[in-house]
Amino acid sequence: MAGKQNTSSPERDFTEEVVDARLGIDRRELAKGAELQTGLERRRGPGRRRTDFTRAAEEGEMTPEQFLFLQAIDAFKKVNDKTFPAWTDVLEVIRLLGYRKTCTSQLTIINSEDWTEKADAPAGVRDKPGHYDEEE
Repeated sequence: MAGKQNTSSPERDFTEEVVDARLGIDRRELAKGAELQTGLERRRGPGRRRTDFTRAAEEGEMTPEQFLFLQAIDAFKKVNDKTFPAWTDVLEVIRLLGYRKTCTSQLTIINSEDWTEKADAPAGVRDKPGHYDEEE
């Protein structure tokens, strides 16, 4: 295109670009220092195997916990006529199943605060047990 100048230099920062494999630069090595590790990364490499928890779900043999969660989400979708529940809906189901945040996080999430609560804390997703708020 006319008027555009080539501003590339041999010392470009490749962390925000597609890296051409022919350059001999390994994009995985660039990513190691470029991103904060959160603990959510699933990429496996040498010495990193799937956990039994993940392997069972991926191979179709769910644990009782995974199956109960799946059934609870499916029931929520049916009774609320929602094909795709919002994340707040998913969190509501999780809390109604009895899960509470009782331990400090094993993840590093930037711009968020970690907290804990008592194991017997109320779910806090409904005004009264068995009652949903009316939506307008």
